[in-house]
Formats: sequence, structure tokens, C-alpha cells
Amino acid sequence: MALQEPREAAPGQHGNQPGATGSNTPGATAAPQEPPAPHWAMLPIILIGTFVITLDVFIVNVAIPATQRDLHAGSSAVEFIVAGYALAYAAGLITGGRLGDLYGRRRMFLIGVALFTLSSAWAGSAPTAGQLVAARVAQGLASALMGPQVLAIIGTVYSGPARIRAFNAFGLTMGLAGVFGQLIGGVLIHLDIAGLSWRTCFLVNVPIGIAALVFAPRVVPESKAQGKSRLDPLGMLLVSAGLVAVVLPLAEGQQKGWPEWTWVCLAVSPVLLALFALYQRRLAAADRGPLVNPALFRQRSFTVGVSTALVYYSGMASFFLVLALYLQQGCGLSALDSGLVFLPLGVGFLGVSLTAKQIAAVLGRQTLAVGALVLTASLIGLYAAVEHIGTHGAVAWLVPGLLVGGAGMAMVMAPLATVALAGTDPRYAGAASGVLSTANQVGGAIGVALVGVVFYHVLGNGTGPDAYADAFRASVYLLVPFALGVAALVQLFPRPPKKAPTS
Repeated sequence: MALQEPREAAPGQHGNQPGATGSNTPGATAAPQEPPAPHWAMLPIILIGTFVITLDVFIVNVAIPATQRDLHAGSSAVEFIVAGYALAYAAGLITGGRLGDLYGRRRMFLIGVALFTLSSAWAGSAPTAGQLVAARVAQGLASALMGPQVLAIIGTVYSGPARIRAFNAFGLTMGLAGVFGQLIGGVLIHLDIAGLSWRTCFLVNVPIGIAALVFAPRVVPESKAQGKSRLDPLGMLLVSAGLVAVVLPLAEGQQKGWPEWTWVCLAVSPVLLALFALYQRRLAAADRGPLVNPALFRQRSFTVGVSTALVYYSGMASFFLVLALYLQQGCGLSALDSGLVFLPLGVGFLGVSLTAKQIAAVLGRQTLAVGALVLTASLIGLYAAVEHIGTHGAVAWLVPGLLVGGAGMAMVMAPLATVALAGTDPRYAGAASGVLSTANQVGGAIGVALVGVVFYHVLGNGTGPDAYADAFRASVYLLVPFALGVAALVQLFPRPPKKAPTS
């Protein structure tokens, strides 16, 4: 059975389009007014936002060594060049999604693109490490404003099979940006355009952002939540502080040696998030426009989808990290050569993504479960390959496992957004997208922290480059349960409604 959406929302719930037109004839039945078909260029334009947001998570990894040499950056500054972006992005996603619901999703998307473009230009021209850190935080905040609007616009503009295709394109875009991020960064640094070296990794966003700003107002329709509502500043403060208290210690704890402040933050974070949840329930009961309406979590597909995203990205973010460390520091590959090793992963991802419709037609929601099992097989294959080659053998032995891994990722990423957000009330589309995206980021931080503990513990007990091979294989022991957890959670999704028999 193909992936299906729950029953369509009532007419008039898509964005701010009128739902039905009446008739002057007494007793006539009002016919629903079909919204105009979206412009063909709309989807590529908004997916530019998804691409650059994901790209900037991964491309910076290969730019760090050159950045550190050029700016004479210390270890703390280097950490925050990476973590500052992720921290600001995770903390602002829910608020960014709600701002789109209230003030217009296209408007917030354009503001986010403009700020992201300016902050990218700032990062690419930063004269000091301190300014680069500030620019990266600004990039993260701009991404938090821009990112949730993409899924929200898809959910409100498209319906039926077109929506599923759009969600598949979203998953494909995010996957390709992640898989090829390090390769793109390696190529840019290798080309050394105009002697800019690592700076091109940030400046490449500027022409992309300008193109989006020029074309988006012409092809992207405006939409916002119906009815009058207002911003929730206390909710924004509570959820942002709670997410920072989760992500910051997880991002910094391993390298700092888990000082006391990290444990204090981790202890405070559930209290802040619990207060946020209670406050949102209170606002919803009083019909006062909560930042995240608790009604979202009464929909099982959304709750299970958020949980599945949390588990999936816990494994995937840490997988990219430990594989990059093994290739560059263990095997001694350059940034460009390391990026080329990721190429089979992208080939597998792209190949399966192009056949996603046919796969979903056969497997339905179990596409995610099968993808997670394929990913598990890939991890086992990579474990065996690394055991065979260590850090001195031919990395070509990794190619089969990476091809299979890319296929597994493609079968999980695209359907996940479809199943999690299908049937979500369009009034809360931005908030729902923000929550789902936040689960991705928090999951990544949790996974990197947990797998990082194992990786660096084994690395610390070993000697020489071969220790990286041992550390990678030890990490697989945690990555496999994450993949199997996705396959188990998929079974909790509600079954799609059966089609009524026709006479």
C-alpha cells in the first residue's frame, strides 16, 4: 500500500485562502473553492532554504583546519564555530515556525533568507575568530526563521499526491546537502577561488540567497494561520532556554571533559521544558494562542513522527562525525579525498530517492522500517570493512557499505516528514514543522554526545592511527540500536484508512 495521508482538512483550512463560495440560489450547496495550482518554480525556490541550512551544518567541518590556521583560532573558538550555529538553530526553530503561522510564512521565509545571506557574507569576510563565531550564531538564528517555513508552505500549498511528492523532494534535498556537504567544502577549498580558501564555504551562500530573494516573492504564495492570535514571549523564553540547556552541554561536554556546569544544565533542562509544556496547556485551555498547541501531540502520527526523527537523527549525525574522523585523522585523507569517499553514499541516496514513489507503493509506511533495516545492514558491512582494512588498507572496501547506507537513508528521510506532518491542522503548520525540525537537531546533539563518549574513550585507550579504526567499530555498537529503534517506532504509526469498497 502506498503512503497515504489522513482525511483532508476541511475546505478553507489551507493558509488564508477562502474555503468555499456560496450561491445566490436558496438551498444551493456551497461548493469548495479550489486553491490555485502552485507555480512550478515554487518548490525549487523554497528548497534552496533547506539545502543551504543543511549544507552549513556539514561544510564547516572541512573548513575548520584552514580557518584555525588563518584566524589563529583557539580550541574554544573552533568549537563554537561549529556548535554556535547548531545551538542557535535548535533554540529558535519552534519560535520561527510560530512566527510564520502568525505573520506569514512567505514573509518569514524571505526575512530568514535575507538574514542568512547577510550573516554568510559576514562569516566569509570575518577578520577574527570572534566575529566568525558571532556570524555563525547569526546564521543559526536566520536558519531557525527560514527553515520551518519550508515544510509549512509545502503542507499548506500542496495536497494529496502532490504533497507527498513535495515532501519526498524535501527529504531528497536535505539528504543530498548532508551527504555531499563535505565534498562540496573540499572542492571549494581545493579550488581556492581568488585565494579565499575556507571563506568560499560561507560566501557560496550569498549568490544562492540573492537568487531566492529575487524569485520567491513572485512564485511563493503567502499563507498564515486563520483567526486572531498573538505571540507568546514567555513560551519563547522557556522553550529556548530549555533547548539551550539540552544542546549546549551535549555539544561541548565531551571536549570540555564534562565539567559541573554541563550536568547542571542537563538537570535544569527537563524542568524548563516541563514548565513550558504546562504553560502551553494553560494558554490552550484559555484559548490564548500558545506557541505550540498541545492538540498537535494528540495526533498519534505527529507524536510518533517526532519520536522517530529524534532517534533517527541521533544515529545519523554521529555516523557522519565518526566516519569523517576515521577517514581524515585515522586514514590520513585530505578534506577533498574524504569528501570523495562520501560519494557512494550520495549515489545510493539519489538512486533510491528517484524510485521512492514505486517503493512506497509497495511498502507503504513500512518503507521507513525497511530503510532502517537496510541502514543496519550497511553499518554491519562497514564494521567488517574497517576491521579488514584498519587505517592502512584501501578505502574502496567501504564503497558497498556506503552505497547500501545511502539507500537506507533515502528510504527513511523522505517518508518521515510525509507521515509525521500529514493531516496536521494548517493553522499550526509552522509550529509543527518547527517541532519536527527541533527533534532533528536535538537528536543530532544527543547522538553525537553519546557516540562521542564511546568513540573518544576507545581512542584514548589506543595508540596510533589504528585506534581510529577501533573507535569507529566501537561506535557501530551504538549506531545499530538507533537504526533498529527507528524500525520499531514505525510500527506505532496509525494504519492508513482503508478505501471504501465501490459498487
